[in-house]
Amino acid sequence: MDELGTPWPGAVALSGGGDSLALMHLLADWARAKGLAPPVALIVDHALRKESAAEARKAAGFARKAGLVAHILTRKGPVPKSGIEAAARDARYSLMGNWMRRHDIATLYVGHTLDDQAETFLLRLGRGSGLDGLSAMRALAPFPLSDFANLNLARPLLRTARAGLRDFLKQRDQVWLEDPMNSEARFARSRIRGLMPALEAAGLSPSRIADAAAHLARARAALELATEAVIARAAKAEGARVLLDAGALMAAPREVGLRALAGLLMAVSGEPYRPRFDALERLFDSIDNGKLGRGATLHGCRLFPAPRASQAFGAKTLVLVRESSRSGQKSR
Repeated sequence: MDELGTPWPGAVALSGGGDSLALMHLLADWARAKGLAPPVALIVDHALRKESAAEARKAAGFARKAGLVAHILTRKGPVPKSGIEAAARDARYSLMGNWMRRHDIATLYVGHTLDDQAETFLLRLGRGSGLDGLSAMRALAPFPLSDFANLNLARPLLRTARAGLRDFLKQRDQVWLEDPMNSEARFARSRIRGLMPALEAAGLSPSRIADAAAHLARARAALELATEAVIARAAKAEGARVLLDAGALMAAPREVGLRALAGLLMAVSGEPYRPRFDALERLFDSIDNGKLGRGATLHGCRLFPAPRASQAFGAKTLVLVRESSRSGQKSR
């Protein structure tokens, strides 16, 4: 468990389901063997079903029986009328992130498995995601919500099948909870999960799908290194602004150049997410075609030709600055 190099103690996200419960026991066993404090169990009552409060108490009981301190965090407010999966996810991570920040715990361990890796790949494939979306979930990643930039998410079970974790719990005579929402056809992940037996019969096992995601993750890592090299060569920070060598940016392979431009826009604007891809491409092409004119705005930034005194890269130098006002922001 310590191979991820995360600080300890950690918190484990516990739903009471088989995956998170197995992870809780594995972390507790590891901490005991190392002579360390056990993890803290964080249990979120999403308050989406009338049974949820009782289930949260049962999960807390599992944790306390294993010698862990357990905290139940309850979502407040009305039940969302749409986008329930996304709303529940955001509420869950917000509640746990706030608790961790208050108690100075930096890493949340979650029970994502090899099966989750495969399901996520298929979900994103259905949404038309590109390389980054189809790449494997990372074993150690930033916290899912941008408000918690100092926290990490650890997934030590990504190469472990869900069935193996159930066998592990049975050997310990440990029962677990089944969330009925996991089998409701109105949720996209449930529909994907229902298709898995047929896909496996056709040769698309969760392991093979996860392997494909891992191959794409390696390609993503290579692109990230190439992008960092282009940014180092083509950009120069000067206080709150960045001077950009348009020639060096355009000389890079298109995918790398687009990633570099997106990264610089994010860095200057402070936005945690990339700009819309179609708008990014339009801005990139206007630079490439020499049609930037007096400049353009995108993602909370303004990009314009550098005045003569600031042409650190010659006549093709551009200046990237944060917009003084975000109101009415648009790409042009």
